[in-house]
Amino acid sequence: MSEFVRAAVAHGQQGAVIVESVRLKPLGPRDVLVQMKAAGICHSDMSFINGERSGASYPLVLGHEGAGVVLECGREVSSLKPGDHVIPLGIPECGVCPACVSGKTNLCDEYFRDSGSRPFLLGDQALRGFCDLGTFADAIVVREMQVAPIDRAAPLDVICCLGCAGATGLGAALFTAKVEAGASVVVFGLGGIGMNAVQGARLAGAVKIIGVDTNPLRETAARAAGVTHFVDPTQVENLLDHLRELTDGGADYSFECVGNQKVLSDAVECTRKGWGVTVMVGVLPGSQQIQLRPRAILEGRRLMGSYLGNIKTRTQLPRLVDRFMEGDLSFESLISHRIALQDINDGFAKLANGSALRTVIHFDHAAG
Repeated sequence: MSEFVRAAVAHGQQGAVIVESVRLKPLGPRDVLVQMKAAGICHSDMSFINGERSGASYPLVLGHEGAGVVLECGREVSSLKPGDHVIPLGIPECGVCPACVSGKTNLCDEYFRDSGSRPFLLGDQALRGFCDLGTFADAIVVREMQVAPIDRAAPLDVICCLGCAGATGLGAALFTAKVEAGASVVVFGLGGIGMNAVQGARLAGAVKIIGVDTNPLRETAARAAGVTHFVDPTQVENLLDHLRELTDGGADYSFECVGNQKVLSDAVECTRKGWGVTVMVGVLPGSQQIQLRPRAILEGRRLMGSYLGNIKTRTQLPRLVDRFMEGDLSFESLISHRIALQDINDGFAKLANGSALRTVIHFDHAAG
């Protein structure tokens, strides 16, 4: 592969990303070189160019969801080899820190430390990749602890969505809430993450899965994922009364997959008194604060946070690939658009206007 690769670089807020030629630094002893085959466009990436994200350091190579093939390994890498098919991971799993050993969280201590990784060079300037990845590039240099080997038979242009949207949504239902068979579930926001929360609830055996979204065009895909009832909140007189009626007094579980203050409040209020559980998945923009009616919590409801679905990235995420291969999961219907890297700004536009569920970038590797 050529030393130069194409990468989608954000140079600041309120602007388009620029696909430009960058160089890759040599591998460190515990690094791997991954040729990207496909990458999904996520709202988290868009937050670096639409005014939602503050405090970011620019220029920045965007992208944190994708799949590829290992080309080269550093001399101390032991768990990967050239030719392995892999999913790069936004959250590392070192396997030895207190968080990893505890079994209580997927938030490895290494995630909260600056790795110092700046593997891309634009001229003489070293650039970081988002989440220490930067999957919107022909190839990436990434730490071994941030790469999960997967079944070589899995289609990379489909399974790439598992790296963020799939893991986040599925894990919220299966690992965070631990939805049980027979439960009632409400999912607010039927984008890529919400659709996977629906799939997770279905896999867990939920009997009533209500999808809430203002975009009626998402109903067909939502029902294919497992939704039993679709609700457009603009078409009902009182959303909470309607949801309580559908769930005989309140849902067992709800998932907020939008990142909106009012929607989170509705997600809590629609659950049953005494045992209702709400999982906060969406990220509120900027300086927004959570606002809840105190008695909503005092009445026995619980609000939980979930980051990448509480899935341990190297040890648990590959099992979800296996479940896809076994036919338990589907991602094809959730991919609404496929584009080339040079069309990435069109992909962001589709995400912003709500016309896309998941847009997948395909790499032609013209650069190497």
